[in-house]
Amino acid sequence: MALSWFILYARYRVIHFIAVAVCLLGVGTMVGADILAGRENNSGSDVLIGDILVLLGASLYAVSNVCEEYIVKKLSRQEFLGMVGLFGTIISGIQLLIVEYKDIASIHWDWKTALLFVAFALCMFCLYSFMPLVIKVTSATSVNLGILTADLYSLFFGLFLFGYKFSGLYILSFTVIMVGFILYCSTPTRTAEPVESSMPPVTSIGIDNLGLKLEENLQEAHSAVL
Repeated sequence: MALSWFILYARYRVIHFIAVAVCLLGVGTMVGADILAGRENNSGSDVLIGDILVLLGASLYAVSNVCEEYIVKKLSRQEFLGMVGLFGTIISGIQLLIVEYKDIASIHWDWKTALLFVAFALCMFCLYSFMPLVIKVTSATSVNLGILTADLYSLFFGLFLFGYKFSGLYILSFTVIMVGFILYCSTPTRTAEPVESSMPPVTSIGIDNLGLKLEENLQEAHSAVL
């Protein structure tokens, strides 16, 4: 919300802050359910560093989503998807070689393992293909509030795959988060007028449509001369 305020000039009403507070209350309920279910026993050896990395990752994810909203609304969704596919493959490949090379080398490959990797890749492909569409018609903040409910879906899978213990607080947390999410989406935000600057205004054609726009301008100029 802070990044959207300064970068996208989004202006919020009181109901939006109340809705976010309700969603955070739902997240707190989910954490409490994890503690009661004993899932915190799997904590790592250096919790402080882990918490710092999680906060850093969440902050960078927020920057990524706000920049994504700016690009898909002001520039070009196709250009965004192309650049994410190109540079995402390069950066993720480098991280894979540095961080997880030994883990990948120790995998005992069979058709089930390969099928799971393919299914995961398809899920991520659908996520990054449809998220720009959703962000374009809503906002990065509302999308992230909706993503808060993903932990409950992972819990349902964990009940069957990893033997997680179920608690009624999970249903309560899901309900509270959904109430906050609906409350947030019930009232649209407004956009403030940006401060005048010497920078040229951002157009909505994007780099991938720039050639077509130039061609249209040349045709119009030629017709005017005739």
